[in-house]
Amino acid sequence: MMKTRKVGVIGLGHVGAHVAYSLAVQGICDELVLVDMNSEKCNSERQDLADAAAYLPHRVTVSMGDFADLGDCDVIVNSVGKIDLLRGTHDRLTEMDFTIPAVRSYVEKVKASGFNGVLVNITNPCDIVTRELALGLGLPKGRVFGTGTGLDTSRLLSALSRQTGIDHKSITAYMMGEHGASQFAPWSAVSFRGMPLDEWAKTDERFRFDREALKKESIGGGWVTFAGKFCTEYGIATTAARMVHIVLHDEKAVMPASAELNGEYGESGLFIGVPCVIGKNGVEQVVELPLTESEKVEFHQCCEDVRHNMEHLKEI
Repeated sequence: MMKTRKVGVIGLGHVGAHVAYSLAVQGICDELVLVDMNSEKCNSERQDLADAAAYLPHRVTVSMGDFADLGDCDVIVNSVGKIDLLRGTHDRLTEMDFTIPAVRSYVEKVKASGFNGVLVNITNPCDIVTRELALGLGLPKGRVFGTGTGLDTSRLLSALSRQTGIDHKSITAYMMGEHGASQFAPWSAVSFRGMPLDEWAKTDERFRFDREALKKESIGGGWVTFAGKFCTEYGIATTAARMVHIVLHDEKAVMPASAELNGEYGESGLFIGVPCVIGKNGVEQVVELPLTESEKVEFHQCCEDVRHNMEHLKEI
């Protein structure tokens, strides 16, 4: 008998609901468990997803649950948040005063359920909340990771594709560092089917673009999404769903994520956006890119920015 792939989603706001929908519609899991403190909202989402399931080409069951029901999940997606706090500001840290106490209020309940799978965190500030969840759950290294700069990377790929005319699936590029204003693009690692960006630029003017402008576009894209509807939904939900798929199918795929560093890139004691090999055990390897000296300086500054932000945890 084939094993049922079971995924739990904590937090059914804009993002969590779209994550659940992506997981169901794409057939990524067989069973979904929805957990939210607002039981009426949770039940509404369950009903809506159940209605949609009747016309899907595959089977998926959707149920409401509590933290105790997450114990046998293969993967949990944490998406608790209060995105309204971001109105009038472009600082994801604004959410910390809400999200850290929220996570602390239930992480022990998730642990008590006996959960021994992989947790993917969306909740912002992503790097700091992911670390908080990892500390609280006490799972083996790599089992807890965040979407981090994964979505920011998709924006960079889209911008590079538009600029050069090369399909985004033929481009290798990453955003690294804090999932926030201080992240950066290591241009030395950008390639198009193996040909480095700098080599293309020698003979083709399409590749001689304003790199700083594309970086800023990639960082600021989330705020463009937020400006008109005061939430983000499709991009981050698809990013999380892709990560869940990678874990459930043990793909060993390389993707940017908010991962724990233990000496990689000369840094330790924090979670931050880096390319990772992701498989059934979560982040199974941090990929250390051969950064230039100036890129190393940028990365270390990102780490210092995250550490500075972590200081606020002492006040919560």
